Amino acid sequence: MTGYADLLTARFGAAPPGDLGGLPDSPELARILGRRTHRAYADRPVDAALVDLLCLTALSASAKSDFQQASIIQVADPARRAALAKPFPAMPWIGTAPVFLVFCGDARRLERLATLRGHPQSNGNLEGFFNATVDAALALQTFILAAEAVGLGCCPISVLRNEIDTVAPLLGLPDKVFPVAGLCVGWPKAPGFVSMRLPPSVTVHRETYDDAAMPEAIAGYDRAREARHATPRDKQRAPERFGYADPYGWSEDKTRQHAQGEGAAFPPWLRARGFTFD
Repeated sequence: MTGYADLLTARFGAAPPGDLGGLPDSPELARILGRRTHRAYADRPVDAALVDLLCLTALSASAKSDFQQASIIQVADPARRAALAKPFPAMPWIGTAPVFLVFCGDARRLERLATLRGHPQSNGNLEGFFNATVDAALALQTFILAAEAVGLGCCPISVLRNEIDTVAPLLGLPDKVFPVAGLCVGWPKAPGFVSMRLPPSVTVHRETYDDAAMPEAIAGYDRAREARHATPRDKQRAPERFGYADPYGWSEDKTRQHAQGEGAAFPPWLRARGFTFD
């Protein structure tokens, strides 16, 4: 019998109340619940045919209205990989992972097809951007789950958008094609780690949205997560601006990150390439 209780405790800090013994015994559910983030990879290549198969598996994901507005760029050239990694020295795995992919929202293809078919229509409004982003995100997550099913490890890289003026030319991105995230892929060198998630009381709602109990629930989550993976004092974010906190939990770290802002160059870059967001 699959140990859902242990897996849920590892992921959420506690298993939900009630008897889990009557639930379907699914190795697939167990694998997803137990998935780990991997940033260290063995010195072992990933077969190109396997990467292609996983890309096709990823593109089998659901797509809004069958528009299919996702594209995947496989980046294998060492010089290009090094150039992509250069702006992110804190993330060396961008340049060293055996495989690096970039999942893109592709609002260009549908717009080009519309012109070719004699039905010209801009796809740069908010709906077009949103649909392409979701399609790319669905493909990204499907790739990750498929890769993990064959023993590979993955690490998504959303920070690419923070340096869009460097990244876009390296990838040759035309108007209305934009990176949603990169993805490092390889055979794991180490066990990786289970990233503890927010309690279901915060993220799963019944009938209507209700966050009245969020402050107390997040405080408990901060304590549980710090007990498992405490943040060293020298790793606290931007102490010159925010000072040092004790305790320093997930909510302190993430609100500091949010307050500093990210991706400031991304919106103007998108607008300069045909997105109006109307």
